[in-house]
Amino acid sequence: MAALLRGLRAGRLLRGLSSVVAAPTSTTPQCRSLRRGFHCAALRLQDESKSDKHSASSSYSSSSSSSTTHDDYTSQQDSDPSSGSVTSLTYCASFVVKYYSVFAQSDQEQDEDYETEEQLQARILTAALEFVPLHGWSMEAISAGAEAVGLSSASTGMFTNGAGDLVLHFISQCNSKLTEILAEQHNEVQLGQAEPKKTADFLRDAVETRLRMYIPYMESWPQAMSILLLPHNIPDSLKHLSTMVDDIWYYAGDRSTDMNWYTKRAVLTGLYNATELVMLQDSSPDFHDTWTFLDNRIQDVTNMAVTAKQMQSTGQAVAQGLLGAAVTLKNLTGLNQRR
Repeated sequence: MAALLRGLRAGRLLRGLSSVVAAPTSTTPQCRSLRRGFHCAALRLQDESKSDKHSASSSYSSSSSSSTTHDDYTSQQDSDPSSGSVTSLTYCASFVVKYYSVFAQSDQEQDEDYETEEQLQARILTAALEFVPLHGWSMEAISAGAEAVGLSSASTGMFTNGAGDLVLHFISQCNSKLTEILAEQHNEVQLGQAEPKKTADFLRDAVETRLRMYIPYMESWPQAMSILLLPHNIPDSLKHLSTMVDDIWYYAGDRSTDMNWYTKRAVLTGLYNATELVMLQDSSPDFHDTWTFLDNRIQDVTNMAVTAKQMQSTGQAVAQGLLGAAVTLKNLTGLNQRR
């Protein structure tokens, strides 16, 4: 009875096979031969799958186990032919489930190990950054990075933009790090673990954090800036710069949708570029003069924002006053009288 229940459960999984295996209920030699042939084919598939997953020694042991299983199955068929259909169906159900689970696991492992061309390029460029102090922002650094990850120097042919790919990859990497830092600080404020900063302090700290990422490459950074100014690199350079400025203002709490959105980003972009140029010429300890310059410029930006708000308020007041004067003039002249 238990064998019958197991056969019925397996039949739900293999409705197509149940009609083939369970249909012959007779105990004739032809029916037993059909069941045994199907079982042997399943065992051969099982042996092939195991040989792909294991070494020769483990394959030998699994083959012996399969032969033993086949002998047990044959003896069971000869001793109890009436239970052959149910036993075959139960065995086929368990085998097919195991067989396809092995292949599903193999496909998953292949997907995890698969590396796209973009991921390979990023891995090479990240390794190449270690050789920038020695070779500068050049193809030699990229070639050294490829060899560091176990690839041939010929793989540098993937980088059609040459050293520009290395510089742009570094800028993108720095922007991603800055975004992670700002997002973490934002989450701390949302959770009440830190006090929110004033807008001026937030902008100052964000710009300083971003510029400090250049310090390990400061000696060769003028070379990187000259590469970014090449005509074919300008669009990507501006895209990375605008993305960084937009992220800073977003985490600073700016949600403006009017002209102030463009004004704030333009002002912060100019501030960042000016501070970067000062940093290149700064020889003070820990770039003290650069951060002093940044503090002064941030204060100017804050004062300009306040002035802009005051001018906007004043303009609205003047406009309302002129509108009121026009209405009064119309009333005095009788233009507003109904006729």
